[in-house]
Amino acid sequence: MTFSRIVSTGMSVPENIVTNDDIAKRVETSDEWIFTRTGIHERRVSAEGEATSTFATNASRQALEAAGMDPMDLQCLIVATITPDLPFPASACLTQEALGAKRAAAFDISAACSGYVYALSIADAYIRGGLYENVMVVGAETLTKVINWEDRGSCILFGDGAGATLVTKSDKPGVGYTELGADGGLAELIHVPGGGSKIPTTHETVDQGLQYAVVKGRDVYKVAVSRAEEVLTRALEVNNLKTE
Repeated sequence: MTFSRIVSTGMSVPENIVTNDDIAKRVETSDEWIFTRTGIHERRVSAEGEATSTFATNASRQALEAAGMDPMDLQCLIVATITPDLPFPASACLTQEALGAKRAAAFDISAACSGYVYALSIADAYIRGGLYENVMVVGAETLTKVINWEDRGSCILFGDGAGATLVTKSDKPGVGYTELGADGGLAELIHVPGGGSKIPTTHETVDQGLQYAVVKGRDVYKVAVSRAEEVLTRALEVNNLKTE
């Protein structure tokens, strides 16, 4: 029986650090207020010229080097991101070129916070199905480029960077059960209103700040906690496991 397993990892973050105290100079908040609610003391913020593929490339290269794998042996590259370099081509394609992984299929998926889980499940399915043996799965974001630094509800939460995992074929169990789900009816809780085909970018939309993320943090938290319990319960049941 064929399985998939993670053989190496990589990570990349910008050098620039923004602390809670730095944010407190811009909006009404404090290090204590932010930390007690989020567990965050600081976040990394990308510089001008640094893009999502910058960090995806660095993290992927690190994972390849850790595994001793030539980029030409990589067969598929999946980047989970909601902040791609460009509307198209995919950031995965730009990462593929930078790595020199000329033989790899490459594409992005857009699933926000759950993007990496979706991407890993795709890699697992590809490998179990016999399509590929070596797949790079990357979660990469430059969210600080789409947040309003004057909005306390969002600017305290997000940073930039990437994590990469090299997933390969295995004859022993590795990547386990995955439970996926979505609820499009809750889209208004966290979204970017402008910049897409529904509300294309214009001078007017920029003046209105529609290019920035809208985050209803308290509502998102309530939904996340209740849904997490449901998902964990189903995952335990499917795998015949108990909470003990």
